Amino acid sequence: MNALSLTFIGLGSNLNQPETQIQKALEALNVIPLCSNLKCAPWYSSVALGPTGQPDYINTVASLETSLSALDLLHELQSIENQQGRQRDIRWGARTLDLDLLLYDNTCLNTDELQLPHPEIQNRSFVLLPLYDLAPNTVLPSGERLETLVNNCDTSGLQLIN
Repeated sequence: MNALSLTFIGLGSNLNQPETQIQKALEALNVIPLCSNLKCAPWYSSVALGPTGQPDYINTVASLETSLSALDLLHELQSIENQQGRQRDIRWGARTLDLDLLLYDNTCLNTDELQLPHPEIQNRSFVLLPLYDLAPNTVLPSGERLETLVNNCDTSGLQLIN
C-alpha cells in the first residue's frame, strides 16, 4: 500500500443552503476511496470576495489522509463539486460549493491543473483561521509558519459560527 499523505482542503459555499452544502461535502469527503481520518475545523462566515451583491460564505477546512495522488484527489474534489451543482461561469462568483486542495503533505507543484500549496492560502483569512484551528503547528513548504500568517491576516468580515 502507498504511504498516506496528509492533506488540507478548503470548503466554501454561499448558495443553496450553504450549511447543508458544506455538510454534504464533508459526507462525500468521508467516503472518497483511499482516504481516511477526516477531521473538520470550526465553520466561519465570511464576506464574499469578487462580484458585489453576493451572500456571505460559510467556510471551513478539512484534513484527511490519502494514498491518492494530489491530482487524483483534485479530481475527486471536482467530482463532489459537480455533484453539488457547482457552476464555473463567473470568476469568484457565488457558488454552491468550492473545494480547494490547500496542502498535500509538503508538496510543491505548479501545473496548469494544480498548484500546491494553494497560491492564495496566505491571503485568505477564511482559510488561514480554520486551518490554524485544525493544525496550529503547520509549517508551509516555503518554511512560513501558519501561526505567523494568522497573526498578520485581516480578519474583518470573518465570524466564527460553530
